[in-house]
Parts: sequence; C-alpha cells; structure tokens
Amino acid sequence: MIFRRGIPHVFLVVWSLMVAIPLLWALVSSFKSSSEILEDPWGLPGVLRWINFAHAWSKANLGQYFLNTIIVVGFSVFFTMLFGAMVAYVLARYQFRGNRFIYYLFVSGMAFPVFLALVPLFFVVNNFGLLNTYQGLIMVYVAYSLPFTIFFLHSFFRTLPESVAEAAVLDGCTPTRMFFQVMLPMARPGLVSVGIFNVLGQWNQFILPTTLMQQTGPFSPARKMLAQGLADLSVQQGYAGDWGALFAGLTLAMLPVLAVYLVFQRQIQTGLTATSK
Repeated sequence: MIFRRGIPHVFLVVWSLMVAIPLLWALVSSFKSSSEILEDPWGLPGVLRWINFAHAWSKANLGQYFLNTIIVVGFSVFFTMLFGAMVAYVLARYQFRGNRFIYYLFVSGMAFPVFLALVPLFFVVNNFGLLNTYQGLIMVYVAYSLPFTIFFLHSFFRTLPESVAEAAVLDGCTPTRMFFQVMLPMARPGLVSVGIFNVLGQWNQFILPTTLMQQTGPFSPARKMLAQGLADLSVQQGYAGDWGALFAGLTLAMLPVLAVYLVFQRQIQTGLTATSK
C-alpha cells in the first residue's frame, strides 16, 4: 500500500525536476559569459554579468519584440476571455434548438491543427488587408483560442448554483447584468485558469506570427513578436555569438509568465478542481 501511494509522488518529483532544472539552468547561464557557458555549462558564474540583459534588451531589439507581444497578447486574451465567456455562458445556462450542435462545432476546433490552415489563413488575412498588422494577428489569436476557452468555461458555468441565478431574476436583474455582475464574479477561478492557459499559448506562439507578420516595416523589428525575436537572436549567434545575451533573452521571456502563474496559482488550482466535478 505504501509502495502504491509512493509511486505518484515519485512521478511528480521526477516531472518537477524535468521542468525546473532547464529553467534554473537557463537562469544561471544568463549571468555567465560565453566562454563560461561553453567551457563549464553546469558551473556557477564567476561574476554576475547583468550586462547580458542589457545586450539582449537593446542590441538584440528584445525590448521592441517584448512591447509588440504585450500589445498583441493583451488585446487577444481580453477579447478571447470576453467572447469565450459569453458563448460558454449561453451554451451552458440556456437550452435552445441547436445548442449542442454549436457547442460541438466550437469544440471540434480543438482537433484542427493550425498547420493545416496556414496557407488559406494567410490569403484570408491578406485579402482583408490585415497582413503585417496587430489587428490581423489579434483576430487570428482570438479565433485560435476560442475553442478551448469555450470548452473549459462551459463546464465551469454548469457548476454554478442555479439558486443564485433565480434569486437575481427575482430581484429584477436583467440577463446582461446577471452575466457581468453575478456570474462572471462567481466564475473568477475558471476565468483566471483559462486566462493563464491562453497567455501561455499566445505568448509562446511562433508559427502564426511568422506567417502573418513577415515584413518588418521601415523600423527594423517593428512588427515581430517575442518568439520571432528569440529565434532571430539564436540565429545571429553563429560560431562566435553572445550566448549570455541569448540566455538572458530566454529568461526575460520566461519571467512574465512565471510571475503571472505564481500570483494566480491558487485560483488556477481552484478552477481546475471545479471543472473536474
């Protein structure tokens, strides 16, 4: 019995180490020089080289990539959560003809690989005149993230007590006020959980911005996202590159996501538990 109980804990410890060790290694390497990384990759830095972060931010134009990504991900996550929550709420709380068909139509989008849609997606966005624009990429991110958001929040809205909705109706609450003032606050754990997943997926997205943000414009990385910037920084290293700056760039890309997860860790766990009931 003790052995059976210990197996899941051993698996979780091994999994945690597999995730944490590369992150710690990248963090330590961001403070080392290129020679220290190549000669002693697992050693500690002799001196903390904060200059690596300055090089990654300015010389590699990581600051511009960072700003572009914040703009696109910020707007796309906002609209994804707004539209996804509205659709999931209606499908979960109201019964009408075609309800299940619409739900499964959205859910089926989760099984469609984005790679199969790259070519037609490129021409559709180009025909709308939105190629190489923030608006075009934001719309694609929203459409790409809606299926999972609706699937996740649909299960969460179904767990909310019906008695609260009935009491709100008796108090004269309109459907719009009930959604924004009653149901959304109650669904906060689920919203935070799926919001984190959307931030992770969109923050690390590479193939979509590479396809839809090809031109750099008059100011050379004006429209590239952070993942594209890191890929360009890696290619620029060649055989005599600044590897410390590369790891510093990776660290800067990871820190915002890790910070958001640590801040909302409890809400994420609560949301995942609620949707499993």
